[in-house]
Amino acid sequence: MSEAPAGSRCDACGTPRGATAFVFQTREGTIVKCGRCALRHRPMLRRSLAVAVVVGTLLLIINQGDVLLSAEWPRALVWKIPLTYLVPFLVATWGALVNSRLRRSGRSVAS
Repeated sequence: MSEAPAGSRCDACGTPRGATAFVFQTREGTIVKCGRCALRHRPMLRRSLAVAVVVGTLLLIINQGDVLLSAEWPRALVWKIPLTYLVPFLVATWGALVNSRLRRSGRSVAS
């Protein structure tokens, strides 16, 4: 894991990163991003979306499969189905951010 000097700038937007920085591996090498840019890191978001689709679909089948196969759907599915996909997306994103986080000293929190 690379070390980030205190007061460094975000490799994506150039603004000062502040206390928290995130390290990502790209084809071009390691980049360090501020929190705002880390939340918009496309490869991480694509992975989180893939996790949400797979895990959310499995959870939907397990938890609501009988209801989905019935002739009439209750109104509660309007909020249950999006939440079934949102929770795995948020968990995958949170996990990726926690694992890529750097402290001021440059050491990874998840080491």
